[in-house]
Amino acid sequence: MSLQTELLSRIYVAFNRREIETVLSALHPDVDWPNGMEGGRVLGHDAVRAYWTRQFQILDPHVEPRSFTTENDCVVVDVEQVVHDKSGKLLVSQMVQHVYQFHDGLVWRMDIRAV
Repeated sequence: MSLQTELLSRIYVAFNRREIETVLSALHPDVDWPNGMEGGRVLGHDAVRAYWTRQFQILDPHVEPRSFTTENDCVVVDVEQVVHDKSGKLLVSQMVQHVYQFHDGLVWRMDIRAV
């Protein structure tokens, strides 16, 4: 397993545990992250932290990596995404791809692709 894949595996575990600061420590300070809930993108640790704080107040997302591949200079992760609202109602259950770019050993950008 590559260092990037190991880092991403740890990120998914920390995200599912709602350990925002642990995830942020693996992201570049100038990270460019998709706002899958509201649309658009968020830039930097403070914006990602605020986005996830809002998200976790209204949704209960769980993302489980199923496979890791490389594509050009990116790591592509096939992810099982399951999202419930706070009452437990299932909102989304689907496979998606997360595409990661790295800079200085940290996640610099992530994109979400439909499968």
